[in-house]
Amino acid sequence: MTSLLFKVSPLAMNATCRKRAVRALYAVSVFPWRSVAAAELQSSSRAVVASTSSKSRLPTAFIAPLSNWRSPPPLPRGILDSRARPMSSSTMGDSQEPQVTTSQVKSRVALLQFHVTYDKLQNIATAREYILKASEAGARVCVLPECWNSPYATAAFADYAETLPNVNVGDVDVTSSLTDNHKYGPSTHMLVDMAQSTNMYIVGGSIPEISSGKLYNTCLIVNPSGVIVGKHRKVHLFDVDVPGGIRFCESETLSAGEKETYFDVDKDDTEHGLGRVGVGIWYVFHYCFSIITHTMQLAISIHFPFSPFPISFPEYAILLTQVHQCKVLIFPGAFNLTTGPAHWELLQRARAVDGQCFVLTASPARVPRPEEDQKYPHYSAWGHSTAVSPWGEVIASCDENPNVVVVDLDMKKVEEMRMAIPTSNQKRHDLYKLTTGSGDV
Repeated sequence: MTSLLFKVSPLAMNATCRKRAVRALYAVSVFPWRSVAAAELQSSSRAVVASTSSKSRLPTAFIAPLSNWRSPPPLPRGILDSRARPMSSSTMGDSQEPQVTTSQVKSRVALLQFHVTYDKLQNIATAREYILKASEAGARVCVLPECWNSPYATAAFADYAETLPNVNVGDVDVTSSLTDNHKYGPSTHMLVDMAQSTNMYIVGGSIPEISSGKLYNTCLIVNPSGVIVGKHRKVHLFDVDVPGGIRFCESETLSAGEKETYFDVDKDDTEHGLGRVGVGIWYVFHYCFSIITHTMQLAISIHFPFSPFPISFPEYAILLTQVHQCKVLIFPGAFNLTTGPAHWELLQRARAVDGQCFVLTASPARVPRPEEDQKYPHYSAWGHSTAVSPWGEVIASCDENPNVVVVDLDMKKVEEMRMAIPTSNQKRHDLYKLTTGSGDV
């Protein structure tokens, strides 16, 4: 069993030395914030306090096993610095009233998970309702799910698409105003109005965009002044063409974005602000392809779960975290019931550890399959909107039902992680590198 050995001098008999010894033990026990099996260390450190208080001889060593890697029970008051508090989170179901706060918390984020219907105006009204819930819970940033104003079907995108304001994607200094009230659709106006009225940053999930005859899966980011500070078009499209087998080309329906997207949240507040935030869009296919086996003259229907989304491409996360110094990555997504259980949490935790950053996801709530056939194929979303820490721990989540996941992000954990395990400074650029117009990684 792998262990850590801690030696304590028998001469550490006075109160000052005793206090320092206990603090040192707890500092190690929480590195990198509560990941070591701290229960054993707590027991040992209490023994240190008890033995020194009674002026008995200190034990010369303590063994702390590292095999369990679990979070310990709450630490005794006064042992650690008061800033080293665990991150807090909560969820609010559809029937629950939001917790009203008197002021915003700059590090608080709300992930909005709600049902998406075939009625576009109803979807917009629902999104507005959930944004209000986030505001009443004291969130500074709220995140909508992917395809929140439209059924999750490529056949529906053209029918639900809107013209969106043009923003130079990736440029955090650009602004865009809605000068032509008749040019842009109701989804855009709702996002801008709600950002202004709630004084929140709104990451607008994604909606179908029509531009110059092309369709995009697009996310608008609006700041509290109602300024659109980011516009992300989904970058990775999925195309497959197996000779004599399956063929599906997403590029025949959608066009791909060309740049990464990021924006700043309260960048002047280095202690409480989220800083730079990167955005991507998840995308999953679960379509039925007909394969004709010519030798048997038999048509076989097979379901293929595909997962072509930015979070599956670690290079995109590396670009955002190491070139653009993002501390939080946000991925609106809509996994299905096949890829969701297998990959939803796994990929979030992987990107959080890779980038040593927080990863946040917002999914639509799961809608029951209708009894009668509809115009567009039914899609069952996995749900489970989630927040993951830089250590790869799930710090907040929910089930598949409508919910608001509210979580406070301790941004100091990002720097603690990057300083303790400085992977970005230990890369072998002589062997490999990610080349981009913004620099080399």
